[in-house]
Amino acid sequence: MDTATGAEAPRKTIFLVDDDLTNLMAGKKALSDVYEVFTLNSGARLLKALEKSIPDLVLLDVEMPEMNGYEVIKALRASERTAGIPVIFLTAKSDCENELEGLTLGAIDYIIKPFSPPLLLKRIEVHLLVESQKRRLEEQTRELTSQKLLLLEFNDNLQGMVEEKTRTVVELRDALLKTMADLVECRDVITGGHIERTQKYLEALLKEMLRQGIYAEELASWDWELVLQSAQLHDVGKIMVKDSILNKPGRLTPEEFEEIKKHTTFGGTVIQKIRESTSEQAFLDYAEVFAVTHHEKWDGSGYPAGLKGKDIPLLGRLMALADVYDALRSDRPYKKAFSRGEAEKIIIEGSGTHFDPAIVDLFLCVSPEFHAIAAAFLKDGA
Repeated sequence: MDTATGAEAPRKTIFLVDDDLTNLMAGKKALSDVYEVFTLNSGARLLKALEKSIPDLVLLDVEMPEMNGYEVIKALRASERTAGIPVIFLTAKSDCENELEGLTLGAIDYIIKPFSPPLLLKRIEVHLLVESQKRRLEEQTRELTSQKLLLLEFNDNLQGMVEEKTRTVVELRDALLKTMADLVECRDVITGGHIERTQKYLEALLKEMLRQGIYAEELASWDWELVLQSAQLHDVGKIMVKDSILNKPGRLTPEEFEEIKKHTTFGGTVIQKIRESTSEQAFLDYAEVFAVTHHEKWDGSGYPAGLKGKDIPLLGRLMALADVYDALRSDRPYKKAFSRGEAEKIIIEGSGTHFDPAIVDLFLCVSPEFHAIAAAFLKDGA
């Protein structure tokens, strides 16, 4: 009885194969109250019957003419369709060698004739229960495998969705960042292209640092992509500087210079405001360092905090050199752009006073690259 539905469960099917009619009759009599039993008098007839129907179990005589039981089970195991049918050998031979051969070929049991009907029933019951559990386990394994594949497919799809969303967010962030940088440059018409050039100078210095292993421990802790992206905000504080000062066509008065110096602290204020509205911290940490410290000097004479030496964050020290180099190589209302040689001389003279000496040494290694970047924006490439 099927306990789940209350209906009578279908009876298991057994094929009994023996060339002796007496054995076939005895076996069918012993089993028919419990199982559907079909008798076959040869191995060839068994193989023919299996073309139409697969039983739950085969009782197979070993000693048969033309095709013995060992040859039959080899044929069963050779076919994918019949390889999984459980086979119990029935034989009058009781020696260990024959029993071992049968089990080696894939039989699940070896029963000696004449058999005891109750014992035969019990052994068949046990084997069918084992086979049932085995099939259930195989089905569960297949189901779990299928579910695993579905889960992997779902995870792949989900990963793709996450990656697409991440790309969208990054693209939006980069677009907003570029817009802010452009806004700064639109207000500060005197220094057009400054943000793009300083970003390229900074990248050249970072690559040389990596190559030489200078400040390696600190460099290894940075997310380079975020560092280079955030460098575009180093002058973001100029948004809060008056246009009359920012775009004055001439030298600033001491009072006006004090005002423009405030763009560093203004930059920190702008980034703090942004920080209040986002969970993105690493990017803003880098941006704040660039904005606030890129005018500090190695000897402590810079602004806004008068930091000295390695108290100045490394990003600030790097941007200080990139920022000054670009100013030297660019035209201003009050001066013409310096030549490559003149700019390099001023940078070298600033080693140990304005700039970190180690970074000046890096600059000298990549000065041809700096020159190429500057020349791309200069009319005469001097």
